[in-house]
Order: sequence, then C-alpha cells, then structure tokens
Amino acid sequence: MSITVNLTKAKEIKKSTLRVERKPKLEALDVLYLKAQEAGSDTSDIVAKKKQLRDAPAAVDSVSSVTDLKNVTLPDVGV
Repeated sequence: MSITVNLTKAKEIKKSTLRVERKPKLEALDVLYLKAQEAGSDTSDIVAKKKQLRDAPAAVDSVSSVTDLKNVTLPDVGV
C-alpha cells in the first residue's frame, strides 16, 4: 500500500505556511514604510516588496506536483 498526497490539501497547507512566514516580514516593512513616509522618502521600493510578499501564496496555485510545491518559497525582500 502506497501513501498518496492530496495535492489540493497540500496546496492549502503550503499557502497557510507562507502566510505565517510572511507576517513578520510584512510587519517589518510596515515599520520601514512609516519611517520613510515620516522622512518624506520614496516608498515605492517598500510597496513593491510588500506586493511580492502578498502575491507569494498565489504561486502555489500553478504547481502541479508535490516536488514543485516544496520549492515554492517567499521572495527574499531583505528584511
């Protein structure tokens, strides 16, 4: 008897994991954003990084194998 993986369920678990992992990064970027706003600095880089983190779980939807699913990670945004 072999073990099979429910890919749909695995995708939902991976999305949840990515959301938990990105939370502290988004919070750190929020602080940087507020500081940049207060200083009158350009915030476009921070906004782009936050968008990358928000879009990361959607990458799971296009995966078609468990191996590919394991390779989906958050982008490195430097925080």
